Amino acid sequence: MYKTYWVYIVECKDKTYYTGVTNNLERRIWEHNNQVNEKSYTYKRRPVRLVFCEYSTDINSTIEREKQIKGWSRRKKKALIEENVDKLVIYSRRKHPNR
Repeated sequence: MYKTYWVYIVECKDKTYYTGVTNNLERRIWEHNNQVNEKSYTYKRRPVRLVFCEYSTDINSTIEREKQIKGWSRRKKKALIEENVDKLVIYSRRKHPNR
């Protein structure tokens, strides 16, 4: 039996994105919205809304994917969320985002 791991993006109340990894997506989103850890990123930005997720059965590749997405610009994350492959390609090629 395989275990499932998720990389996910939530959009916070202030319109920022948070990217994470979990093995229980429903529980993790609940935790983001109900947590008591005032030092966590999403605590003061609640409620959060799940806007993207993908799963894998390999924890290492899931963690690598999370790191990859965390390194992306906001607009590239938005293209991923919107499933806009054309923009993903464009934003992947640009060395200077304002050109």
